[in-house]
Amino acid sequence: MKLIELRGIRKSFQLGEVPLHVLKGIDLEIGQGEFVALTGSSGSGKSTLMNTLGCLDRPSSGQYFLEGRDVAGISNDARAGIRNSRMGFVFQSFNLLPRTRAIDQVQLPLAYADKFVPAREAKRRAEAILRRVGLGERMDHFPSQLSGGQQQRVAIARALINQPPLLFADEPTGNLDSTTTQEVLQMFRQLNDEGITILLVTHDPKVAAACKRVIRMSDGLIESDSLISNQVERLKG
Repeated sequence: MKLIELRGIRKSFQLGEVPLHVLKGIDLEIGQGEFVALTGSSGSGKSTLMNTLGCLDRPSSGQYFLEGRDVAGISNDARAGIRNSRMGFVFQSFNLLPRTRAIDQVQLPLAYADKFVPAREAKRRAEAILRRVGLGERMDHFPSQLSGGQQQRVAIARALINQPPLLFADEPTGNLDSTTTQEVLQMFRQLNDEGITILLVTHDPKVAAACKRVIRMSDGLIESDSLISNQVERLKG
């Protein structure tokens, strides 16, 4: 089943009187349950493409079908609703509030949910997700009391609290050491095995090799699109 379909997606920015063409006609399909790495050198367009896929930005032209609905030209409010209900986001910087406990960090997106979630249910969900990511004993800890890997796990738990079918991860291991990177990637694989579609942006070929499909961008276009086999061995190599 196609979760995402792009047809002729273009994105340009105006720099004074000169247009900068960042995406130059992207055609792409991503199925439900895929684990995709989006890679390429700086300036290749991968971050702009992720922002488009994540409804953080609107394309200049083309069609973007998400779960069969063309969302390329919808309003800002409609895009915000899709992000909150259908998507989760994890970034290189953990974006945690310094004076807020892990359990409260995870509950924050529920305050913007379309349907009201009672406080007791919100706490139950947050506790369950923190246990799921291995932080059952760290729920009351503040970011300064957590390692980098633990902080990223809190960020992942926060991204999952609304039970989105689609998870975007933008350089999620960029601030982590090699051991913690593999732990976080293993968590992503487990989430993918549970049915969550994951799009991971990275410049690191070892991180990309942990995914099941690698899309490489160059100069605003898709340069290659390949499936990865035996990704665990590739990660170790």
